[in-house]
Amino acid sequence: MRIPTTPATRALDAAGVPWTGHAFGHEDDVEGYGEEASEALGIEPERIFKTLVVDTGGRRQSSLAVGVVAVADRLDTKAVARELGVKRVSMADVALAERATGYVVGGISPFGQRTRLPMLVDRRLEEHATVFLSGGRRGFDVEITPAAFLEATGARMVDIRA
Repeated sequence: MRIPTTPATRALDAAGVPWTGHAFGHEDDVEGYGEEASEALGIEPERIFKTLVVDTGGRRQSSLAVGVVAVADRLDTKAVARELGVKRVSMADVALAERATGYVVGGISPFGQRTRLPMLVDRRLEEHATVFLSGGRRGFDVEITPAAFLEATGARMVDIRA
């Protein structure tokens, strides 16, 4: 499959970090996008990370943040709220998340988002030589080292998995 050019790949290239693209077939009726990637690529779910947009309570773009955790894990919203210094967070409205990031749900990438949002990534990231994250569309992941991920995103590494 052809490796697409997306805002994510352009952002990675602009940051000068190495990455490898992995395209795979995507089924429209699938809801577990990370699990689909894991199966299609033959990669354990602990190495595939999902990008989740949370709302700190304002229900507007300025109240959004991003949490990045392994597909095998759940996001600990209490830990995210604590790290962001707010009372609580909830999953962002889909339309708001898509508008802020410029990506559709299931293809939200931590790279090249339309609006630069505060970003937290779970420490589990550093357990792997490389990890896989959405490349900006469903059916396309990028493989990257944890150091390159941090360089490209400016994310803070914290404990945010439940």
